[in-house]
Amino acid sequence: MNAKTWAEIETAIQDLLFPEQFDLIVAIANGGIIPAALINRRMLIPIELIKLSFRDPKQKPMSAAPILVAPLSFDPTGKNILLVEDRVKTGATLELEKSILSSAKLVKTFAVYGKADYALFDEACFNFPWIMENRTAATT
Repeated sequence: MNAKTWAEIETAIQDLLFPEQFDLIVAIANGGIIPAALINRRMLIPIELIKLSFRDPKQKPMSAAPILVAPLSFDPTGKNILLVEDRVKTGATLELEKSILSSAKLVKTFAVYGKADYALFDEACFNFPWIMENRTAATT
């Protein structure tokens, strides 16, 4: 499996056009946290987390569909939100999140790769630099 570098991802985020004005970045924890932080460096707007999963800490499925694992700690009502995930395969997680954020004025989706309103790459699965570095550090 190939990989993207930090520079490739950061450059793609800087080059991406967002015609909307967003009030809030919402990162789907855990995968969306690092991409949301990179977008935040560009947009300088608040980030909130939404904790949703259907896998346990060892990445084994714990349910047939994603579930909300912690209540929202923010009010999305009336806000323009950029919902951030690292990768989108089926879209089930984004669809659940959009329904949870239904009181928002606008919800647009972002993914480093996969099907989203904004995606950096449209290609086969690849390794993220933040995951590769963690694996390397854990094995040394």
